[in-house]
Amino acid sequence: MDFNLTEEQNMLRDTLGRFLGDRYSHKSRQKLIASGEAYDQEIFSGLAGLGVLGALFDADHGGFGGAGFDLSVVFEELGRAGVIEPFLPAVLAGGLIAEAGRTNVVDEIIAGTHVAALAHGEPGSRYDLSHVESSAVLDGAEIILTGRKTHVLNGAQAQTLVVSARESGEVRDEEGISLFLVFAGGEGVTVVNHVNVDGTSGATVTLESVRVSVSARLGAAGAAFSSLETAVARCLTALCAEALGAMEAAKALTIEYLKDRKQFGIPIGKFQALQHRMADMLIEIEQARSAVINLAGNLDQPRAIRERHVSATKNLIGRVGAMVAEECTQMHGGIGMTHEYALSHFSRRLTMIDHMFGDVDYHLERFIALRVR
Repeated sequence: MDFNLTEEQNMLRDTLGRFLGDRYSHKSRQKLIASGEAYDQEIFSGLAGLGVLGALFDADHGGFGGAGFDLSVVFEELGRAGVIEPFLPAVLAGGLIAEAGRTNVVDEIIAGTHVAALAHGEPGSRYDLSHVESSAVLDGAEIILTGRKTHVLNGAQAQTLVVSARESGEVRDEEGISLFLVFAGGEGVTVVNHVNVDGTSGATVTLESVRVSVSARLGAAGAAFSSLETAVARCLTALCAEALGAMEAAKALTIEYLKDRKQFGIPIGKFQALQHRMADMLIEIEQARSAVINLAGNLDQPRAIRERHVSATKNLIGRVGAMVAEECTQMHGGIGMTHEYALSHFSRRLTMIDHMFGDVDYHLERFIALRVR
């Protein structure tokens, strides 16, 4: 298996890195969050114009990438810059819409003019993808959707929601789950926005007897679990790469601080104890990088192989991310905790990523269970 980036992927990485380096900063992100806006539309449109969203989809769906390494290249740079714009929903909801062949919506997502969000998680589901209590009841040529969805990424900014609901089976059955396209501003749809600890936007979506056409169903009735699992695997690849970028940014800030901060007339980076701690952190980050590369290379493998790599990598990224956040903050001292300093954002984002779609404990247990199978 070839783990080397293509010439196009290298060009995309360099172009994206330069764009974000010139136009995205901690101060601009903090100003944006303070204004109450979920993301910068100008930045988002500019990145779409560079082809960043197109890199998340394959050629059959109007993009030019879509492979594991395309996701990792894009999201590592997004993580390094601390971007809060809605790229992850494009992987999740956009990928599901693309798989269903709704090319008109996908074209708008790639152009950056349309945001689609996946409304799947529920109050009692925690990390269980098959836990769906929301109901879908057939009524002639329409389907009535009822339920409540939580932690919907960019749900309040989305024009379209991809909603999971159960057409048959018990609450935790994999069979019986369907996906539906729902207009976010439609009758019976209530969206309550909230800001996550890392500044990204989430929402709670309530569906009260929402009527949609049968044609709004994505794929066959009750057969959406496999598509959901695949979309989440791609999402976790992107998240792990984003975490890697955030770790690299935190590391760079810490190295710079150790060079500049002085005690007893010398930079504290000269102290052997801090050098040892930094060396241990660098080794862990390189291990995390290897895991992300390995996951990206195995994303198109059969389900059993892919999901083992997904859980193994998510577990490792969670552990290393926590270690990096703690070590960098401690080596900075009090300034590392302040809202005004960039390190605080990367620490919060690493914490948030650990809890998205399964934390370290969940994925350790899942990896063991997949090995037993």
